[in-house]
Amino acid sequence: MAGTHTEGGSGTRLPPVDVAELVRVRTHRPEAIAEAAARRVRRPLLGTSGRLMIVAADHPARGALGVGDRALAMANRADLLQRLRLALSRPGVDGVLATADVLDDLLLLGALDHKVVLGSMNRGGLQGARFELDDRFTGHRPEDIQRLGFDAGKLLLRIDYTDPGSLTTLESAARVIDDMAARRLPVFVEPFITSRTPDGRLVNDLSAEAVTRSVAIASGLGGSSAYTWLKVPVTENPEDMARVMETSTLPAVLLGGDVGDSPGEQVAAYEKWRGALRLPTVRGLVVGRSLLYPADGDVAAAVDTATGLLRGAA
Repeated sequence: MAGTHTEGGSGTRLPPVDVAELVRVRTHRPEAIAEAAARRVRRPLLGTSGRLMIVAADHPARGALGVGDRALAMANRADLLQRLRLALSRPGVDGVLATADVLDDLLLLGALDHKVVLGSMNRGGLQGARFELDDRFTGHRPEDIQRLGFDAGKLLLRIDYTDPGSLTTLESAARVIDDMAARRLPVFVEPFITSRTPDGRLVNDLSAEAVTRSVAIASGLGGSSAYTWLKVPVTENPEDMARVMETSTLPAVLLGGDVGDSPGEQVAAYEKWRGALRLPTVRGLVVGRSLLYPADGDVAAAVDTATGLLRGAA
């Protein structure tokens, strides 16, 4: 993995991902994935700290492969898997959020023991598509998460008041929340108020008012909120987060997003997270690209900095 540190939590160097072996197993023994899921050593969703540090890698299934100005940064699967294994090996990392293809590989690599596993559920709203806001549930179903012994699910809820596709997504999200609650499985809902620019791109509104409205809408979906968590962005002005998070009593984690390519942008993101992590409903971080593809290539250092923020906010 050129340009990326590959030492695990014990200081030992991680062996490279053997793509040929993964393909061999997938070709000759596809049932090995279910077998690996069945023998995976599980843990509670929350450990003794009551906090969660989750690394996210569900972007590729939506066709979102870019990091900063690198349009195809996440396109090399062996490289992504190696970065994920390294992140998961670091002290304080609780688990991973990903789609079935990535989690199946991690199961075969033996990387998910004693980790929290979140299955990504709706990936049909492909990045840049005209139907992006009609976000169909094309990933993990509630029955898949239960069958595989995973720990939770995650869904994205983007709401554009001018796009009928948002109503379809709202309704299907509510029914999935019902199904997850019936199975007593947590579901992390990531809401945004969004709109289209004149050239058709979707832009998330991170103003305090918009994030407040998205939190209120997401909190009320379904027939029970008992198993619903929120996955929320930090507002444009981080000082607004205390007021925003007063909108709901649901437990929440902060999302990372694409913070840019420069070390300065990375440091600025850390500072935003630091303050919000002290709020009473905020229980952790779910961060992907900014930790897996940091500007300096040092995945371990980026992950350790993020886990340090969590420890500091405890």
